[in-house]
Amino acid sequence: MACVRIDEILKRAEPSFSVEFFPPKTEEGRTQLFETVEVLSKLDPAFFSVTYGAGGSTADRQTTLEITCAIRDEHGVEAMAHLNCVGETAEGLRSVVDGIAEAGIENILALRGDPPRGSTDFVQPDGGLGSAAELAAMIAGTHPEMAIGGACFPEVHPEAASPEDDLAYLKTKVDAGASFLVTQLFFDNRAYFRFVEAARSAGIDVPIIPGVIPIVSYDQVKRTCALCDASIPEGLAASLEDLGGDERAEYEFGISYGAAQCAGLLAAGAPGIHFYALNRWPATRAILGALRAERPWERAPWPDEPAATGAMGRAT
Repeated sequence: MACVRIDEILKRAEPSFSVEFFPPKTEEGRTQLFETVEVLSKLDPAFFSVTYGAGGSTADRQTTLEITCAIRDEHGVEAMAHLNCVGETAEGLRSVVDGIAEAGIENILALRGDPPRGSTDFVQPDGGLGSAAELAAMIAGTHPEMAIGGACFPEVHPEAASPEDDLAYLKTKVDAGASFLVTQLFFDNRAYFRFVEAARSAGIDVPIIPGVIPIVSYDQVKRTCALCDASIPEGLAASLEDLGGDERAEYEFGISYGAAQCAGLLAAGAPGIHFYALNRWPATRAILGALRAERPWERAPWPDEPAATGAMGRAT
């Protein structure tokens, strides 16, 4: 299939729905991943993205590229490869980007990468890059045909000294070449709306796609939030606690909460939803199916009030 840049997809009037996957470590996990890809591809997603292991090994990157190409070529969905600076020289990263380009992939999410497990600080590799902004600049300078995405944090990056410093750094990613942003997961839409307003005031004018994780279980939510420094609002935590550990009730509640959260974002003009599906399809399919049926973005105040949707980032 012909590649489409994600920043071009985001110029369309309808919102963009996308899903993030991670490379599995077992054959059983691979089967589950591609079952999920097959099921969700039937809901007309705009794109899928593929992460890779925190170690940043050559094998990790090859697996990411192989899965990204399979999603595009075998399942007909536009795909984006993640890339980070961990454990690689600048020359090595240029080679990786060249390989992604040679495979016909035109979308990359440029990331710094997390510190190694057990460490609290990121250490720049010898001869390597130290930030996502540097990586974005390198990609933009060598492959201008590529659309570059960046990550952002509605609740502030845990290493940032202040929200203002976090936004100032985020602007360097955009200035370096990032043409769209995807947020870390969050559960309180007000955090997203406040963040987008502050980003616009800071001169960041690219689309900001909200990242949402469907709640499958309370334990899963707590583990995931602990890993990525996201917060669980008190009201949400209390509602989940009230379910008393009933897994079916937690799952059903999660779908209801997720559908309402996404509907609120889209009705306010968010440019789309990026689902953190954890390689499983049932909850994401249920939420996305409900959104497709209800079409809450048609309740958004556009095009009569373009300033409102422009703040969120969807084309008017």
